[in-house]
Amino acid sequence: MQKQIRWGMIGCGAVTEVKSGPAYHKTPAFELYGVTRRNQALAKDYALRHKIPCVFANADELINCPDIDAVYIATPPDSHLALALKVAEAGKPCCIEKPLAPTYQQSKQIMDTFAAKNIAVFVAYYRRSLPRFNKMKALIDDAAIGSVRHISWHLNKPANPLDLSGTYNWRTDKKIAPGGYFDDLASHGLDLFAYLLGEYKTVSGVATNQQQLYGAYDAVSACWQHRAGITGSGSWNFGGFSRFDEVVIYGSKGEIRFSVFDERDISVITEHGTERFTIANPENIQLFHVQNMAESLCNNHSHPSTAQSATHTSWVMQQILKP
Repeated sequence: MQKQIRWGMIGCGAVTEVKSGPAYHKTPAFELYGVTRRNQALAKDYALRHKIPCVFANADELINCPDIDAVYIATPPDSHLALALKVAEAGKPCCIEKPLAPTYQQSKQIMDTFAAKNIAVFVAYYRRSLPRFNKMKALIDDAAIGSVRHISWHLNKPANPLDLSGTYNWRTDKKIAPGGYFDDLASHGLDLFAYLLGEYKTVSGVATNQQQLYGAYDAVSACWQHRAGITGSGSWNFGGFSRFDEVVIYGSKGEIRFSVFDERDISVITEHGTERFTIANPENIQLFHVQNMAESLCNNHSHPSTAQSATHTSWVMQQILKP
């Protein structure tokens, strides 16, 4: 890699402390050169702790700075469209936190704008780059469980103290995330399933607010079919009793069991018994995602998570939540 690409980061909240920010430092072709956020004191503190050279007064200043080569948008999803369009206008590659935007229409607008200008745009569905899920993809592609017939995911979480307190949380503000935690969490798994099993063909769902703790939905169920003919179902409830996260992929000759969020073994169950694979995630979970961006920008390699794949995921989410 010959290039040194200087990144600017808009938003430097909790998700960037360990999950993503340090991954840019650990990628030789990249430098995290500048940051900004609404609270300038917190931006300066972040830059000092993470040894980032520049703090910008606002997003416009960062985006248009000639020393910034690419922009990472790490803000709540309701701001993604406006910021992304400014980055595209500046002609710079971009990485956007997931979900790409609150609606399919906004996601498509981002995708089309960057495509028209032939500018790279990546989306932080980083599970597509993690070794543990690529091992699973290899097992599926190698027919370890025969032909895949069905996939089922159940995610159950009790209400957390923030929910119960009534304190404002943008993740459950229906103007920002209509599906609440479903938007924030289920998007990861639904995007991963498209990566593992191919794009979705038909999708439907039901959503409701059972607890009335906030404006967004807190209980969602869905069923779907992938273009390859594989059927699927999911249930996501954020007011249940226990913490539970399990996916089962049913095949003609076995099953694969795993968790989307819990770092536990992949279990492959066939007539020969159960085989388990233990593959740890990196300390900075977006590391391989960021390294793949470097390969894409510097060596013209394809990246598994782009605006095109993320827009398809936005369509799936919208089909599930629509009235």
